[in-house]
Amino acid sequence: MGVAMQPVVYHVENLEKQYTGRAVVQIARVEVVQGEVLCLVGPTGAGKSTLLRLLAALERPTSGVLRFGLQQRPIADIPLAERRQIAMLFQRPLLLHGTVQANVEYGLRLRRIRRYSEKARGLLNQLRLGEIAQQPALTLSGGQIQLVALARALAVDPQVLLLDEPTAHLDPAHVALVEEVVREYQRRVGATIVWATHNLFQARRVADRVALLLDGQLIEVARAATFFETPADPRTAAFVNGKMIY
Repeated sequence: MGVAMQPVVYHVENLEKQYTGRAVVQIARVEVVQGEVLCLVGPTGAGKSTLLRLLAALERPTSGVLRFGLQQRPIADIPLAERRQIAMLFQRPLLLHGTVQANVEYGLRLRRIRRYSEKARGLLNQLRLGEIAQQPALTLSGGQIQLVALARALAVDPQVLLLDEPTAHLDPAHVALVEEVVREYQRRVGATIVWATHNLFQARRVADRVALLLDGQLIEVARAATFFETPADPRTAAFVNGKMIY
C-alpha cells in the first residue's frame, strides 16, 4: 500500500498539548492515512497516550492544527455523529456493571443496531470469551477486561480505531489473537488504526508505518521495514537496538 496515495484521515501540524504549563506533546507535522496501521512507539511518558486522546477528540490541543476526516475539518468542529466513527481502547479500560455480553452490546443498543446480541456473541467467540459471556464484567482479570473492551470497540464498526497498549496484560497466545483479530478487522473494513505499544516486536508485526515519540516530539515516522532496518535518525536506531537510556 502506497501511503502517499491514500486519503488523509488526520492532519497534524504544530500541535502542542500542555498540562500545568508543561508541553507533553509537540509535533511539527504528521499525517495518518486511510486504511493504514500506524504504530506509536517510545518510552513511558513519551506522549503516546496523550496523542491518542487528542486524536480521539477527548482532549483539546493547547495550540496547533488537528484536522480529521476526508473533508479535513478541525476535529473540535466535527459533529458527534461523525466522531462516532472513532473508537478508542484505553490502556486501563473500564467496564460497566452487568454481564460481559451486556458490555459489548452497549454501543450497539445506543446506535439501535439490529441483531445486537448475535453480533456481540460473535465477537466474544472470536476473542475466545464466549464461555464468560454471562459472567459479571466487574469480576474479570485485567487481561479479560482488555479483551472485552476490544470486543466492545469493534462491535460498533469504527472507521478509526485508537489502541493504547491493548495487549499489555495478555499472555503470548492472546497477544497473537488480538493482533490477528485487529488486522483482520482492518483488512475487512479498511479501518485506520493508530496503535500505541511498548512492544517493538509487535510493532514490526502489525504496523504499516511506525512513529517514534520522545519527550512528546515525533522523532521519525517511516515504513515499518525502514524504521527497523535503516532508520534515518540515530535516536531511532538507539531505541530500536535497546541502546537508549531514558
